[in-house]
Amino acid sequence: MKLKCLLCASAVLMAAPALADEGDGKWTLNLREVSLNYSNTTVGNAEEYQDSPISQFSMDSQYNIVGKFDALLDNEQEDGLWRTNLLLNYGKVKIKPVNEPANTTESADKIWLSTEYAFKTWNMYDTDIGPFGQVAFQTEFTANQDAPRYKVLSAREGIKAFEGEYVKELYVAAVEEYDFTYSNKRNTKFAWEVGTRLEYPFREGVKFTATGRYTDYVYYSRYVATDLKYDLDLTAKMEVAMTDTISLAPYVSYRRGEARGARKAGDNFVIGLSLKYADIFNLN
Repeated sequence: MKLKCLLCASAVLMAAPALADEGDGKWTLNLREVSLNYSNTTVGNAEEYQDSPISQFSMDSQYNIVGKFDALLDNEQEDGLWRTNLLLNYGKVKIKPVNEPANTTESADKIWLSTEYAFKTWNMYDTDIGPFGQVAFQTEFTANQDAPRYKVLSAREGIKAFEGEYVKELYVAAVEEYDFTYSNKRNTKFAWEVGTRLEYPFREGVKFTATGRYTDYVYYSRYVATDLKYDLDLTAKMEVAMTDTISLAPYVSYRRGEARGARKAGDNFVIGLSLKYADIFNLN
């Protein structure tokens, strides 16, 4: 069964150029998000308040800055949509403990490149639905502390609803991952996954967006303690337009997962404010 899902997804993608040859289709470049997220907490004279019950006076000073680039290159045909996605996300948090040197750690680090083809087999409520295949590669800019750099080649094959008025993406897929993060512990993993991207305009200039993904791993070719049993990732934003292309977006994100070698799940909860640029360019 090794690489079966990858080969199936590749077969679907190989059909995309043939379909594109039937007509130029509609080419668009969608800069879905170019954003800067920032938060800063400055605490004065914290050394005088270490015994204070008011944690805002005794906490460590810190700031967090995250940059994100998310772009889609689409070729829309009458019978399907061919999409390539590049996502870059990197952030650092700097913490200054009382009477100690400052230290800096990564708060986000992701490079994602994928290409997929989704067939327009059915249409319900102005939303296209059909089978799809995707091949993706994920890595990171720098290794996290003592861990090696994350490197995973993955394939997805399933069914997807896409490009509706509110439902921009909703899919269920079988997933195969070839994880070569650890050079001496290369691992093939199988999972099932559900993901979504929703958009709802409350009024002119105000839009709610939500993205979510849940991955449940069901098979590993070998034991690696840091491999996840499951992975849940949720983000919600309220985008308020400042111009046609620039918006301010308060957001909340939550991620939770449990490693095979851990006794408890790990999670991460963030509330922040994002300055976002987005635009769509017709390339025909």
